[in-house]
Order: sequence, then C-alpha cells, then structure tokens
Amino acid sequence: MKKVLVIAGPTAVGKTSFSIKAAKALDAEIISGDSIQVYRGFDIGSGKVTEEEKEGIVHHLIDIMDPKEPYSAADFQKMARKIIDENEKMTIICGGTGLYLKSCLYDYTFNEESGSFASGHFEKMTNEELYAKLLETDPVQAQKIHPNNRRRLMRSLTIAERTGRSQSEIEAEQTHEMIYDAFIAGCTMDREALYERINLRVEMMFEAGLEKEVASLLEKGCSFDDPAMKGIGYKEWKDYFLGNFTAEEVKAEIQKHSRQFAKRQYTWFNHQMPVHWFDVRKKSEHERIMKEIMDWRNA
Repeated sequence: MKKVLVIAGPTAVGKTSFSIKAAKALDAEIISGDSIQVYRGFDIGSGKVTEEEKEGIVHHLIDIMDPKEPYSAADFQKMARKIIDENEKMTIICGGTGLYLKSCLYDYTFNEESGSFASGHFEKMTNEELYAKLLETDPVQAQKIHPNNRRRLMRSLTIAERTGRSQSEIEAEQTHEMIYDAFIAGCTMDREALYERINLRVEMMFEAGLEKEVASLLEKGCSFDDPAMKGIGYKEWKDYFLGNFTAEEVKAEIQKHSRQFAKRQYTWFNHQMPVHWFDVRKKSEHERIMKEIMDWRNA
C-alpha cells in the first residue's frame, strides 16, 4: 500500500506550517483537504496557504474551481486518490473535514447521486418535511443529520429513492478499511489556547481585508447561494451586506462558528480515526511526532 501522511486537527491550530516542515523532511507534496481553498478568489476567509508560506512545496487542490461549482467529498476522493496513486513522491494531506479524509483513505464508496439531486419534489419540500420523511424512511441516518441541513437530507432521501435501500444500510455494509498505509498526525493544544488562537486568527483576517475580499467576490457575480460561500468566514457576511449586521457582529459570528467547528472536529477525529496527537506548542512533542513519522516511513 502507498504511504500517505495526514496532518489533521482543528481549525487554526497550525497544520499548514507543520505540513511544510513534514514535506521538507519527507520530500513530499501536499494535497489540501480544505473544501473552500479549492475555489479561486476565496483566499483570506479560507486561510489559504500563500506562495510565500509554501516555501517551494508543491500544493494540489488549491484554486482549481469557480465559486459556483459544487465540490463534495466524492469529488475530493476522486481527485486526491488520483494524485496519491500517480505521484512518484509521497503525498501529505493537510486539513480537511473528517468525511473528506475518511472518504479518501478508506474503502468509502459513494452512490451515483453524490453530486446532484434529480428528484424535483424534494426541492419543493421544506426542511421540516424532508426531515420527517427521512425519519420515516431511514431513522438511523436521520439521527446523524441536523434537521436544517437541507443538502444532506435531500442526499439521503435521494439515495433511498434511487437505490431502494437506505443510506445507513448501504454504509453499514462497507468494511471501512484503509486502502493506504496512512499515518495521521493530529495537531492540538489545550482548548482555551486554541479558542484564543481562533479569535486572533479571525481578527487577522479582518485586518488583511476579508470584508473587501467578500465585497469583491459579490461584485464579480458571486452570491451567498454559491457553494463557495457556504464556508465559515464567508456565509456570515450575508446579513452584513443586507444591512442587518455590523462588521463587528460578523466578526463575532465567524469566531463563534469557528470555535464550534473546532469542537466538532475533535469529536469526529477522536471517534472515527486513529490519530497520533501532539501539542504543536511544545518542541519535544514536535520531535516525538517527527520521529514517529520517520519510523513509519522507513518501516
């Protein structure tokens, strides 16, 4: 099996800088696992790695799509696996949601409808109606989805309609075994310090011109209905441009949503993947994890 290093962890913890360090040590290339950094023009709010920060390391799946194009875990799985399988160098996946990482590393299969929803009658239903229908057709899956997550509700219902089987039933049949020899290094720090770092990072985004970036995107034809605008750091601006929020209120919302996202990321990784956690603030921890990574690579 091909070896793949994964740099995981909550938002703003310092994955990018560690991934560059690891790439240099391993002579590797980096695949971005981020769902917003794939979009051209979405730089500040997504925390996109800059050319200077790359330090000459090749990065994949950044600036490859237009804001109105949908991008899913199935898309990431297909593109990331192609890079891993065809690349002569070792690859490092940096960042990404748990589902994106799992879909790539494990024998995770998607159904034909993964990228689209053909059933028009679902579009006409309210979120409440969609959730009620899913409770009826697939109660197990309904427990995993927020009643207001319209996209996932429609996806689960479409799977049941097209296949005649529930999504939970299909997923239960998958063995979820790794198809690569993956080492998952988890960047972490104590929760209070992380939340302070998240708040500071958002402050820095504002200082770097996040408001101007969003305004420019809207002027170029983007809307808050576009897939790219669904990410934290962008979706919160809708009420500001409608005149309902101040910039300070937007900042507070982005900080809050980022902290909540970090908490969900910890929960997911701790339950779903074998992560080797290390404290990014401690030199001894950096040395320990790098030794583990080098031992894994040479094994």
